[in-house]
Amino acid sequence: MVADAPKLGPARATHVSLMSRLNNNRDLLGIFFMLPAAVLLLLFLTYPLGLGIWLSMTDARIGGGGSFIGWENFVWLYRDDVFWLSVYNTLLYTVVASIVKFALGLWLALLLNHHLPFKAFIRAIVLLPWIVPTVLSAIAFWWIYDSQFSIISWALEEMGLIDQYIDFLGNPDNARASVIAANIWRGIPFVAITLLAGLQTIPQSLHEAATLDGASSWQRFRYITFPMLTPIIAVVMTFSVLFTFTDFQLIYVLTRGGPLNATHLMATLSFQRAIPGSQLGEGAAIATAMIPFLITAILFSYFGLQRRKWQQGSRDD
Repeated sequence: MVADAPKLGPARATHVSLMSRLNNNRDLLGIFFMLPAAVLLLLFLTYPLGLGIWLSMTDARIGGGGSFIGWENFVWLYRDDVFWLSVYNTLLYTVVASIVKFALGLWLALLLNHHLPFKAFIRAIVLLPWIVPTVLSAIAFWWIYDSQFSIISWALEEMGLIDQYIDFLGNPDNARASVIAANIWRGIPFVAITLLAGLQTIPQSLHEAATLDGASSWQRFRYITFPMLTPIIAVVMTFSVLFTFTDFQLIYVLTRGGPLNATHLMATLSFQRAIPGSQLGEGAAIATAMIPFLITAILFSYFGLQRRKWQQGSRDD
């Protein structure tokens, strides 16, 4: 006689059922693996975010408590010209820098995707601007933009293109362009290396088939490379926008928001009002006002990923 299979207890049966469901349901399995990280994020991000929103509705100052005042800080900011200038500066800084970083990063990724001599060494060199601490990069650019000893002004003057040194950080328009250029230099490696990783996941057979069908290089890029890079582009651009929009160190070291508040971003203005200015409530209100912009960037990534699945062979939604 064949022995009867051992009966499982209720707890064991529940465990087996759960493991079976996890193995058969990819979405549920993904949630299960992400749960520990999600708990840590909620613990270390939710409390500071909630505290910041609460402070934005108080008249708290450094060294003393505050009382609840509702929306008064936001009403004050609505009438504050410096705040709106910081919003304009932040949007200009983010849009211009992100677009240029994407264009140059994509071009660099396409270049590095070819078979080049010393390709591994070149990739390591490309990563240097991203690896170097932001403060060190800012100090280097501070020397490059120096009004008396700028290497850029010296080179242009030696070539006869200018007759006096350029005031990079003392003129409002020049200062905006200078900090944007510094951010672009620092951010290109992140975009380039990430897009390069995406390019290397595209099957080479697709390009070979398109070449046999007579497709040009532009047609292969337009109909094969770019569509298959759509998900990674959505993620890269989202992180690029988030990093740029919340930039603080580069601006604070280079200009501290000057001249005439021309380079003040929302992040630097929030710090200035909250810490040196002792107005914690007002600084928190400026930081809270950044949330809708950041949510918009996250939604861009979400809908970009939903438009085309990353996994090869998945259908478009």
